[in-house]
This record gives sequence, C-alpha cells and structure tokens, in this order.
Amino acid sequence: MTDPMSAAADASRDGVVAARHLARWLGLAATPTFAIMALLTAVLGGGPADMLCAGHGSLLGGMVPMYLLMSAFHSAAWLRLVSKWRSG
Repeated sequence: MTDPMSAAADASRDGVVAARHLARWLGLAATPTFAIMALLTAVLGGGPADMLCAGHGSLLGGMVPMYLLMSAFHSAAWLRLVSKWRSG
C-alpha cells in the first residue's frame, strides 16, 4: 500500500515541474509572437486599434513600436537559452 502523503507530494512536485516547463516555453514563445504581430501590423496596417494608442502619428506611437518593444522586453528567455547553449 502506498502512503497517500507521499503520493500527494509526488503529484505536487510533478505539478511544479510541469508549471516551470510551461513557463519556460511561454517565455520563449512571447518574443517571436510579438515580432510577428509587429510585422503583420506594419504590412497589413494597424486598423482601428492603432487609433487607440497614445502618441498616434509620432515615431513612437502606434501598435508596431509597441509590439517591437514588447518583443524586446520578453527576449530575456531567448538570451538565457543562447547563453546556456554557448557555455556548453
């Protein structure tokens, strides 16, 4: 007979490992997703949502710069992956 406390601890540990794995992949998915959104918005036009962005008409206004900044801010996961890959 297995100990119920041990089974619960194993299940909890598995859940933590799964959550960390999912978070790692979500972090890696954010940068290319925002870069693709910036590209599509630049090519297809921002549409009505672009009018809602503050500073519309300026160089830093609109959806494309916002998506590019979001891509840059989320690039830490990629930088960590590359540094691990380069170090061995």
